[in-house]
Amino acid sequence: MGTWNVEEPTVLRGISGDKGLVLKDKAAHHAISAKFPKAISNKDETLVVQYEVKLQAGLECGGAYMKLLQDNKALQSDEFSNASPYIIMFGPDKCGSTNKVHFIFRHKNPKTGEYEEKHLKAPPAARITKTTSLYTLIVRPDQTFEMKIDGGSVKNGSLLEDFTPSVNPEKEIDDAKDEKPSDWVEEARMPDPAAEKPADWDEDAPFEVVDEEAEKPADWLENEPTMIPDPEAEKPEDWDDEEDGDWVPPMVPNPKCEEASGCGPWEKPTKRNPDFKGKWTAPMIDNPAYKGVWAPRKIANPDYFEDHAPANFEPVGGVRMSSARRVI
Repeated sequence: MGTWNVEEPTVLRGISGDKGLVLKDKAAHHAISAKFPKAISNKDETLVVQYEVKLQAGLECGGAYMKLLQDNKALQSDEFSNASPYIIMFGPDKCGSTNKVHFIFRHKNPKTGEYEEKHLKAPPAARITKTTSLYTLIVRPDQTFEMKIDGGSVKNGSLLEDFTPSVNPEKEIDDAKDEKPSDWVEEARMPDPAAEKPADWDEDAPFEVVDEEAEKPADWLENEPTMIPDPEAEKPEDWDDEEDGDWVPPMVPNPKCEEASGCGPWEKPTKRNPDFKGKWTAPMIDNPAYKGVWAPRKIANPDYFEDHAPANFEPVGGVRMSSARRVI
């Protein structure tokens, strides 16, 4: 529902009279589309997608990306929508911890005719500044691609290796009908069945015992309390003994205790019990019945196909710009 205008930027102006598409409504979804005079095909040719973005109001949560729309009958109508099928989605997007430059392409399964989005793995970060940034995508007929920001390369890769899901499926898949045998043993180690608890092993021995060798420090103040009434406290002027009861000063740590090893009744401390062994368990040995980690057998993938040239995109008939923040 966001509105657009063609105007000069309001901050960090560059060339006088240089205008661009400006998003006018903050925190609103914006989209604008246009058809090409004729469809564009990049079959066996290098495709370059390039445009400028100026985040003159910053970018907290939104995108400034471009979609190259698929050339089909639906594109010939006068109405565009977010559901209009696209071939490539490219451009910056940021929200919260997400900050990336999208590169997504829709790939047609040659066996089923269905389309699937292929997302770039580990996309580069977008450049979030209020100055103009030039975003460039280059897709070559050798199935490689390069992404640039302001002319500097930020990502290189292959359409066949750096996207998920991958363009070509696995030749083999797990057999869904295969089941792990009931007697299959996956535990590589096991308690030694021949081991016995030693006769002198005391499971009930406590973890700590009283240190009988400990002696009370010579400066221990056994007759001094650890807390005393605050000698500096004064009864509030508005205190009413009849209504509030007898006033008692607050308690504070006894300063004499800080100068000595301690105050109050002295007790022998505890120490780690040298006879403590805990609960006995049999030592672990190699499991003679171990067969390894079970995995279902592999079978030929009935949906397997090979597309060696996904860079030959379907014809593009238009372009769509989308955002959720002010962008020029």
